[in-house]
Order: sequence, then structure tokens, then C-alpha cells
Amino acid sequence: MAKEFAGKRVIVMGGSRGIGRAIALGFAAQGASVSICARNAGPLEATRREIEAFGVTAHAASVDLADAKAIEAYVPDAVAALGGLDILVNNASGFGHSDDEEGWAASLTIDMMAIVRGSHAAIPHLKPGSSIVNISSISALRASSRSAPYGAIKAAVMHYTASQAKMLAKQGIRVNGVAPGSIEFPGGTWEDRKSSNPELYRSTLASIPFGRMGKPEEVAQVVLFLASDKASWVTAQTIVVDGGQLVGP
Repeated sequence: MAKEFAGKRVIVMGGSRGIGRAIALGFAAQGASVSICARNAGPLEATRREIEAFGVTAHAASVDLADAKAIEAYVPDAVAALGGLDILVNNASGFGHSDDEEGWAASLTIDMMAIVRGSHAAIPHLKPGSSIVNISSISALRASSRSAPYGAIKAAVMHYTASQAKMLAKQGIRVNGVAPGSIEFPGGTWEDRKSSNPELYRSTLASIPFGRMGKPEEVAQVVLFLASDKASWVTAQTIVVDGGQLVGP
């Protein structure tokens, strides 16, 4: 059976762990060549090897996504390694939760500006039929007393996704987004909170009608759909992937 993304070239910004890793592996499993970037060399190399095991081109680079020049250097290198570019996934997050200068700087610089900078670097390499997928969060859709910067910037990501789609439509490039709910994976935020803040973990779990946290692979499948030809008439949309968390039990 033919693989859906055979011959496609994909960059996943923030692709070494969690949702980003699942997205990168999902594309590789369907035949795409994949480049990933992140800061930590260990998880980055481990994921690169997992991608390579699918028999596709695998490229990885250690990149600080808060650094504009690092992004400007990485994207052309990734495009050269892959032999072109068809799909860009902007996934990185600085997890700026505190309502102070540090929290706002982390969210703005990484959650927002890494998308802007990564997109600007990638767009000259994208052809008609290409796709961009930006990762937002359901935090964009409701007020929060715990993570005001994170939610506000993720809302900006949703708005920018629609604006990008409008700007790039004449070039034949689709732009969509995915807004995950609470996703649990080894080494992730919710695994940590299970022990560091069990009350928050339990109350969040109780807010999800299915009674469990989401899995990175469940987000990845929606990203792959949006980047595929099956979604050829879908653009400017952000799809919530939360198991009904927003509507509650």
C-alpha cells in the first residue's frame, strides 16, 4: 500500500519529544523525509534515529527557537538536507505561565515569534499545494488564572493562523492549526503535575468526559490530516483535539 506522504519533505519545529515527536514519527511512518529541531541534543538525536528507522531521510539540529538568527540558519539547512520542503509544522512552546516579564517573554518569543520566524524562513521554499500547521492550545479559548501569557499568546497563534491562510492562499499554500487539550506523555508537564500538583492533575482529569488525558499520537493524526490532500479544501481553521475537555463532563 502506498504511503500517504511518500516523497514529501517536512520540518517540525520543536520535534524532539511529546506532540512534536509524535508528529515527526507520524509523517515518517507515512513515507515523508523529516527534519526536526529543538534545544536538547539527547532527545533530539533519539528522535532522529526513530525517524531514520522508517527508511526516510532524517535531519535534526539543535536550535534555540527564541533566537531569530538560529531559526534563519536552521530552515535553509533543513531544506537542503531534505531536498525541498512541502510541510511546515510549528510546534514549539516556551510554556510561559507566570503573569510577569519572564512568563510573557517566554510565550511571546517562542510560542508566537518562532512561528512567525519559522514561517517567514520556510515560505520561500513552499510551492502550491504545500501546507503549514501551527500548534495552539485550548488555553486560547478560555480565561485562566494560572497561565495568562500562555493562553493569550496561543489565542494570537489562532488569529495569526487564519491571517497566514488568507495571505498565502494566492500562493496555493494552506495554513491550519490544532489546539490540543491536556496531553500526557513521559517527561511532559502533566506527568510532572501528577506528583508535583496532584490536586490540579485530578481536577483537570475530572474535566475530561473520557476520563483520561490525551495522547500525543491523537494530536499528530489530526496534524497529518490537515497537511494531507484529504484536507485540500481546508484552510484558516484551528481544530480542537481535547476529548471534549472544553465542554466538560
